[in-house]
Amino acid sequence: MKKLLSLFLCLCFFIPVTVRAEAPLELTAKSALLMEASTGTILYEKNSHDALPPASVTKIMTLLLVMEALDSGQYTLDDMVPVSPLAASMGGSQVYLEENEQLSVHDMIKAVAVASGNDAAVALAEFTAGSHEGFVNKMNERAKQLGMNDTHFVNCNGLDIDGHVTSAHDIAVMSKELMKHPKIFEYTTIWMDSLRDGAFGLVNTNKLVRFYQGATGLKTGSTSVAGFCISATAKRDGMDLIAVVMGSPTSKERFADATKMLDYGFANYGICSSLVSEEELAPITLKKGIKDNVSIGMADGFSLLMEKSKIANIEKKITLPDYVNAPIHNGHKVGEVEFFSEGQSVGKCDIVAKEDIKAETPWGMFKKIGSFFLYGN
Repeated sequence: MKKLLSLFLCLCFFIPVTVRAEAPLELTAKSALLMEASTGTILYEKNSHDALPPASVTKIMTLLLVMEALDSGQYTLDDMVPVSPLAASMGGSQVYLEENEQLSVHDMIKAVAVASGNDAAVALAEFTAGSHEGFVNKMNERAKQLGMNDTHFVNCNGLDIDGHVTSAHDIAVMSKELMKHPKIFEYTTIWMDSLRDGAFGLVNTNKLVRFYQGATGLKTGSTSVAGFCISATAKRDGMDLIAVVMGSPTSKERFADATKMLDYGFANYGICSSLVSEEELAPITLKKGIKDNVSIGMADGFSLLMEKSKIANIEKKITLPDYVNAPIHNGHKVGEVEFFSEGQSVGKCDIVAKEDIKAETPWGMFKKIGSFFLYGN
């Protein structure tokens, strides 16, 4: 028999619903999108699936593949990256790499993330995949895996070339994926730095890093064909937002549009990672185990996004069994909690065991039975 706990919660703070609202925003960009990162909820969009040239915002995918290579152990931040003739020949934004020069992976990432170095992007691409062409193939494969259906990459740095396109929606998707690698923020939040033992100065192309509260990155881009683009990320009160702008007429308007979307998101939405107290998730009875109960809690990674403007009473229903049987493992689902706003379900979260407990051995069971008969407990 299961026990149902229907509990009513009056919140002294706001938790927005995961429903897109009509945002009263006037943007100059051709295309734009605002996404909450933990849930992937789209909060605002304008022509978000139009396939457009992304300029150096392309490098978000380049950095994603580099971070994944680092995580897999393919190379380390201290490994040295050689500069090929192709990498040294790149125009546009660059850190003026010379053929046969070597910089560490760490410095190359910094050159890409801070100064948007096209030469450094190609050097990293060749170091990761063996060739620029091979790396671009990996970029397109990864885009397909992420469901980026508006995207086709032709290079790793975003220099104008026919057929190199993506959308505001797809940029938000790959930005969200890159944000799963917290190490990247150590680079994208740099305002000023240097390379070559201080001989070459770097200033971040993303002015929001210095001037917008909570800004965490992520990447700018501009060419004569693409116009001015950005994937702007920021974090406040535990909520990460991604504001994508494509095809702005000027750099100033690009940052203004991104700021408008971020301001709108933070003003109207909020995120909550837990709505259930420890008292409501007391240990539950464990049978056939070396312990008599097991600690439980909310599954990791839970978050609930809702609109602040909807001052609503949130109801929650916790469903738990009377007992569970050993063995049980940390993370094993034992129940769930569902949240409701205005009678509609707005989210669920698994309730899981928070410890590993082995099953009792036959000898242990025998001793427990004997103790019961001898002492009554």
